[in-house]
Amino acid sequence: MHISDGVLSAPVWMAGYAAAAGIIAASIKKIKVDNMPKVAVMTSAFFVASLIRVPLGPTSVHLVLNGLVGIILGPAAFISIFVGLVLQAFLFQHGGITTIGINAIMMGTPALLAYKIFNLRNKFNFKRCEFIFGALAGGSGVFFGTGILALALVTTGSEFVGVAKYAVLAHLPMMIIEGIMTGFIASYLMKVKPEILGRR
Repeated sequence: MHISDGVLSAPVWMAGYAAAAGIIAASIKKIKVDNMPKVAVMTSAFFVASLIRVPLGPTSVHLVLNGLVGIILGPAAFISIFVGLVLQAFLFQHGGITTIGINAIMMGTPALLAYKIFNLRNKFNFKRCEFIFGALAGGSGVFFGTGILALALVTTGSEFVGVAKYAVLAHLPMMIIEGIMTGFIASYLMKVKPEILGRR
């Protein structure tokens, strides 16, 4: 789901950096010092998972885990993903330097949305509530990320419309896989360590 250097037009990737800087500025105020170990662990999980790519035609797919990062870290999720993307770009040339901002928007903002979706569980009280809302959060992380990816490509030029459509289709299985996986992890964590999910 990473966009490489040279793909996006300058106005698009510059807008990505500006938007990412604004979200980071808003998020950094909400990070608590005692949550830093949790942020470090989730940044590492995101970093490793999204390095393992499966090529599919003009694009590639990989685990994103932004929904999982979102439900565990909440408002700190965007910064965690941004740091992971910076390390991937500079250490492994995964993604691009100019596109770090738009890649952060593409994966970080859906993580924040996933956090909001997962917290809707607090309004319900039925069996497997955590699994269902965890699955919705995990799937929506990939869904919204893919939507932003397609929008960024189409905004750059009409020649990328075909690639954008292909990228959306290629990520449909990942939405299902990440949804189910995140649902099971959320269910498990709620049983063994509910404070990680911020039970209210």
